[in-house]
Amino acid sequence: MSDRPGLIVLLGSGETAPGAQKIYHWLFSRIRAETDEDIRVAVLETPAGFEPNSAAVAEQVGAYIKHRLQNFRPSVTVVPARKQGTAHSPDDPALAAMLHDAHVIFLGPGSPTYAVRQLRGTRVWETLRACHRAGATLMLASAATLAFSRYTVPVYEIYKVGEDVHWQPGLDFFGDFGLSTVFVPHWNNRDGGDALDTSRCYLGEARFSALAELLPGGLAANTIVGIDENTALVIDPAARTWQVMGPGGVTVQDRHGVIRVSTGVIRSLHDFGPFALPAVSDIAPDVRRAVQTGRDAAAAARAAQPHPSAAVLALVDQRQAARAARDWAAADRLRDDLAALGWQVLDTPEGPVLNPLTIDN
Repeated sequence: MSDRPGLIVLLGSGETAPGAQKIYHWLFSRIRAETDEDIRVAVLETPAGFEPNSAAVAEQVGAYIKHRLQNFRPSVTVVPARKQGTAHSPDDPALAAMLHDAHVIFLGPGSPTYAVRQLRGTRVWETLRACHRAGATLMLASAATLAFSRYTVPVYEIYKVGEDVHWQPGLDFFGDFGLSTVFVPHWNNRDGGDALDTSRCYLGEARFSALAELLPGGLAANTIVGIDENTALVIDPAARTWQVMGPGGVTVQDRHGVIRVSTGVIRSLHDFGPFALPAVSDIAPDVRRAVQTGRDAAAAARAAQPHPSAAVLALVDQRQAARAARDWAAADRLRDDLAALGWQVLDTPEGPVLNPLTIDN
């Protein structure tokens, strides 16, 4: 297993907004340059697992990726790890195995406290940690951004139900790296307009300030990181750096004060505390073995499959251009050219799909 962990991309909001396409494109371009492979994405349902339509929530992200990033020919696997003690339990090794071969593991909308309850200590959670250590990128949005914190803001409980402000324990993903961080998406939210302050993830500045005073250990022991809407905080553990992508900024608050960082600046992860790379050995040996075995088996299966050449892919692009120009005769001719090279092209709503043609003896 690699000792070079993958990136961590935390979105303040807008994981399926038009502007997010640039962030995905940057990430997928980086992965393709490193692997020379089509992009494989696993979308975990868990944060929205309490909702009857949790599959649709995850599939919406998958449809966005397939449509907006089709040039990377992404494959998307929805992982229905919804609730412990059910047929879709995050403790199911078969569901955890769906993460093994992903370049990107995505978690998004839902409830942060539900995500914490359902993921903590499960096989899916330990597998996610192992896959990240092996190089997979984690992409987190909304509820997942909150849930990965040392302490999480119980947004629904405070904003919707009316409970007093309080913290709840988070998944503390970054504790492995020596950090005690609290991530807050929707930092500059304006949904309430002039009538209601909905910044600081809908709590408003005054109520969030009261909440910050209740943070266990205070700012002497923790760092609060606010991420603006439609903006990404990109953490590169291997390089020990972080940067901002998108139209907004990131606000970092700790015992030293407050800093505000915008796009175009690369900073040290020591801004968040005493950062250190963890040892791979803190992942359970059986989980490490399962991830490595799964990755090796998937790589062997791909190697055994026919792979379209650059010439074939160029013909597909030419055919797409012909179809866009409504030049059906050229599109049909290019389809026949592809067939002559051993490939069948299928037109789908997400773009063209290539299948190898079998030759009858």
